[in-house]
Amino acid sequence: MGKASRQRRLKQERERKQRRAAPPSQAKPPSQAKPPSQAKPPSQRELAAVGVAQALEALAHDLQDQFLEWVEALADQSQVPGWDPTVSRELVSYLRTSVAGAWRHGWQPAELVRHAGREKGDPHARMATDMIADEMRGYAAATVDDRWLAQLSALRTEVWWGNDDAYLGGWRDREGDSPQATLITAVELLLLLGQLPVLPRLCPLPGTVRPGAAARPGAAARPGAAARSGTAAGRERTADERILGKIRALLAKAESTEFTEEAEALSARAQELMAKYSIDHALLAAEAGSKDEPASRRLPVDNPYEGPKAQLLEEVAKANRCRAVWYKRLGMSAVIGFPADLDAVELLFTSLLVQANTAMLRAGAKRDRYGRSRTRAFRQSFLMSYAVRIGERLAGAAGDAERQVAAEAPGRNLLPVLAARHQAVDDAVDEMFGDGVSYHRTGRVSDSEGWYSGRAAADTAALHGHREVAAESV
Repeated sequence: MGKASRQRRLKQERERKQRRAAPPSQAKPPSQAKPPSQAKPPSQRELAAVGVAQALEALAHDLQDQFLEWVEALADQSQVPGWDPTVSRELVSYLRTSVAGAWRHGWQPAELVRHAGREKGDPHARMATDMIADEMRGYAAATVDDRWLAQLSALRTEVWWGNDDAYLGGWRDREGDSPQATLITAVELLLLLGQLPVLPRLCPLPGTVRPGAAARPGAAARPGAAARSGTAAGRERTADERILGKIRALLAKAESTEFTEEAEALSARAQELMAKYSIDHALLAAEAGSKDEPASRRLPVDNPYEGPKAQLLEEVAKANRCRAVWYKRLGMSAVIGFPADLDAVELLFTSLLVQANTAMLRAGAKRDRYGRSRTRAFRQSFLMSYAVRIGERLAGAAGDAERQVAAEAPGRNLLPVLAARHQAVDDAVDEMFGDGVSYHRTGRVSDSEGWYSGRAAADTAALHGHREVAAESV
């Protein structure tokens, strides 16, 4: 091969190597690809959706620096005209969808707001209330369960901001927040709603209630009762509300009076009405052959000293033929039983908790012999002892009430009725929770003075119409 041929080949080899080593940006695009200048730019909505998704992902993985960077980008109103309304519309849409998802996971409005406040704070609870109001305006009131409507009324839900585009701006004006703080609240709430555990569903979903459906199961169980069921059910609900109103008033007076004898008399009368209300419901349902079934309610069990409080609720539930299951992480307990018994549990638990707190605070702060505070240990032991002793008293009082009713109506066979209802409640718990229920003492006792003080307070607590326990019987 001549010298000229070798030089040409070497030159061609160098050119091939240079082409292979060239970076992609220098390579010519394939003929079928569009030049970058002709690619369609993303819309504002797409950019906002990406920003919210990236902020949410960073928050979920606890990448605070990245989270705040995305918040700054979402809050930057100088990017393009109309950016702030677009971000507001996207966030409200995601939050509203997450609220609807919470309903499908068994949550109710009051529980959702309480959980948001408990986990994150009051601003998150207020924003959750707003999102509930926004989601609920899509349903006719006639298609929403009465219990659901009562919670919405208590929360005072209201769509005050006009449309989704204006929500974040309106929130900033109302709360006095910066754009960044508002977005942080919204994204934190969105993450919280996306991580809710699934709960047993206690009410029909909004929009699924048939207008005119019977409010009380089994109202038309007897032949010929269908035509009368609406009027009869209305009269029964009116009577129930009248009795419960009297019970609430008596317990409120018992909690507020400074005189022990007056408190005992008021509570005795309240318990008489409560016991009669519960047992009469059981007997009437059995005699009518109605298909009365157990239901469930979830009651808040708040810190501090949530363990002993959950124990107190369990004791009250057990004495009233109900079962209680504590959701420790969520700060509430589910109580399963027949509706009249659930009414009794809720009223009595609330009253006894007020009486316990009053007696506990009256004891004041406590210190050990070295001057160190032992107030928390004292109060923990106080409330645990109170719960255990109340359980003992309630068990005895429940037996007395049943024997009294049986004696007053010898023709009525009470025991099989109550046994059947007890079994029905156990079956409902098994169906609702399966093997996921565990029972254990919910607090630790480490202060002997607190234990004996709590027991003494339980002995003098007003319940079931019994006078305080004599000292020698303790």
